[in-house]
Amino acid sequence: MIKDASGRYFASFVVDVETEPISGEAPEIGVDLGLRHFAVLSDGTKIEAPRLLRRAEEKLKRAQRSVTRKEAGSANREKARIKLARAHVRVADARRDFHHQLSTQLIRENQAIAVEDLSVSGLARTRLAKSVLDAGWSSFVAMVEYKAAVHGRRFFRIGRFEPTSQTCSKCESKDGPKPLHVRTWQCKTCGLWLDRDVNAAVNVAQAAGLAVTACGAQVSPPQGGEAH
Repeated sequence: MIKDASGRYFASFVVDVETEPISGEAPEIGVDLGLRHFAVLSDGTKIEAPRLLRRAEEKLKRAQRSVTRKEAGSANREKARIKLARAHVRVADARRDFHHQLSTQLIRENQAIAVEDLSVSGLARTRLAKSVLDAGWSSFVAMVEYKAAVHGRRFFRIGRFEPTSQTCSKCESKDGPKPLHVRTWQCKTCGLWLDRDVNAAVNVAQAAGLAVTACGAQVSPPQGGEAH
C-alpha cells in the first residue's frame, strides 16, 4: 500500500495478461508533436492540445497562496497543502488519460507510427518551458512505443536534427528555417503550398521509410498572399 502526497492510497498487483497483435490492414503514419496542436498527423489530422495546466493555472495559484497564508506546522496548513497536491494530481491524471486515449487510437488505427525525438529537456529551459511541460511529450511517446511493442505495431523515433519543418515533402528541397508564426509556405523549387505541421509529419514518416505521400500537406495558397 502506497500513500501519495495528495493523501491517496494505492495498492499494486502484478497480473499476467496475454496480448495479441492487432491484425488487419492499416495505414502508416507520421506524427509531428507541437504546442499549437498537440499532434499533427501525416494524413492531415490535427489534434488540439488540451492545455490542462494552463486551464488549471488560476486554481493552482489560489491553492498555493492558501498554503503560504497558513501557519507553518498547523493542521490548517496541512489541509491546504493536501488540497494543492490534489489539484496538481487532477491535472496529471487528466493529462495521462488524454495520452492513453490518443496513443491507443494511434496504435489501433495504424500499423506503423513514426515520431520525432524531441529535445524536451532543452525546450524546458526556454520561454516555452511551461507549455512544453504541460504537453508531456515524453510520456506520450513512451506510451506509443510500449503499446506498439505489445500489439505488434512498428514504432520509429526520428532524429531531432532532421529538418522536418524546413524540407518540402514532395520534392525534398530544403527551404531553410522559418519563424513560428509562418504556418504555410510555398516550396521555391516545385511551387507546392505546404501546411507547416502536416508537411513536417509527412517528413517524419518518410524519414522512417514509411509509405506515406505528401497529399495531406498540400494547402491552398493564401488569398492575395505571397510565398514565405
